[in-house]
Amino acid sequence: MTRTVWVKADDAVGDWDARRRRITAALEAGVDWVLVDESDIERVRELGQINVAAFREGGDVHVMDAEVDAQSKPDAWIVGKDGEGDGTVDLPEDFSGSADLSTIRRSEEPAGGFVRIRGKGYEDFAKAVATDAKYTVVIGDDWQIIPLENLIATIGEETELVAGVTTAEEARTAFETLELGADGVLLDSDEPGEIRNTVAVRDDVERETLELEWATIVAVESTGSADRVCVDTGSIMDDDEGMLVGSLSRGLFFVHAETAESPYVASRPFRVNAGAVHAYIRNPEGGTNYLGELQSGDEVQIVDTEGNTREAIVGRAKIEKRPMFRVVAETSTGDVVETLLQNAETIKVHTDDGRVAVTDLAEGDEILIYYEDTARHFGEAVEESIIER
Repeated sequence: MTRTVWVKADDAVGDWDARRRRITAALEAGVDWVLVDESDIERVRELGQINVAAFREGGDVHVMDAEVDAQSKPDAWIVGKDGEGDGTVDLPEDFSGSADLSTIRRSEEPAGGFVRIRGKGYEDFAKAVATDAKYTVVIGDDWQIIPLENLIATIGEETELVAGVTTAEEARTAFETLELGADGVLLDSDEPGEIRNTVAVRDDVERETLELEWATIVAVESTGSADRVCVDTGSIMDDDEGMLVGSLSRGLFFVHAETAESPYVASRPFRVNAGAVHAYIRNPEGGTNYLGELQSGDEVQIVDTEGNTREAIVGRAKIEKRPMFRVVAETSTGDVVETLLQNAETIKVHTDDGRVAVTDLAEGDEILIYYEDTARHFGEAVEESIIER
């Protein structure tokens, strides 16, 4: 599931200056969507590139779809403000006869419904909206958790459920409710820090935690020269962070970032000297890429020694011919995995004694790896027999 952060920036926020400040903060923080009034669509487009959802200001969505140009058209129309969804218009006894639902059903563009949960009837209305709307945006008044739990439990994949929040902590709760969580959150806050923190929560809950394990070194051999790849990212890594690389897709070795200072070489905390061009490197989607194919703009996965992960953008893949070591290790199950790493003191792996230069590795050392008993085809795990050796 891909989580999203929406920021509410309609006329309830204040005048255009107030709304603009909120939208600008959203752009700078990396928010996925802003929710605005129809009259602000073009102004948002001028501020920057972001998904725009817009409250329809009267009339039918499908009529407007044919009349407006791309610059004036949102990425999604939202129905319900000043209507049945927010209680301005009384809910019909028969939800199927709802004007809001009729508008959503007739839209030729992606459309969503906005529902303020004022009681059980509005919760039921949100469920009805979810059957037809691409996005179902729900705001809790007096109660937040219980209605959200009920909606998460009953709404399927036919809609993206977006829960209203006012803080990053409320966003975390919404993302974690019933373990499944909402698909997105609609943040109503003027604080740039709160917007940034909510985006950080989104990123945190999306990231996987890997179970790293120890393998025993059975051989460290000089192999001559090969084309090796330094992966230079646009991120600064900590001392306990690095990347997972290996000659065999089922067993990837943890290689530290070059954060350590030495008398001869300055630290490069944005870099991992990852090995030869043929090797696999793990990406944020859980797949692998060949080191030799990486280029600027690609995403790679950063992992720490506890298995916590995050993503980074490749700024440069630096390939040079260098002398190499072949490092071979045996897993707890008896499987043998290996990789090629440059023969240099600056390349560090993680052992049971901590960070160790590859030049100091010896048979019997315990080295940190990620082991996954599966085959891969074009970087994706597959259920088939593939022999790697």
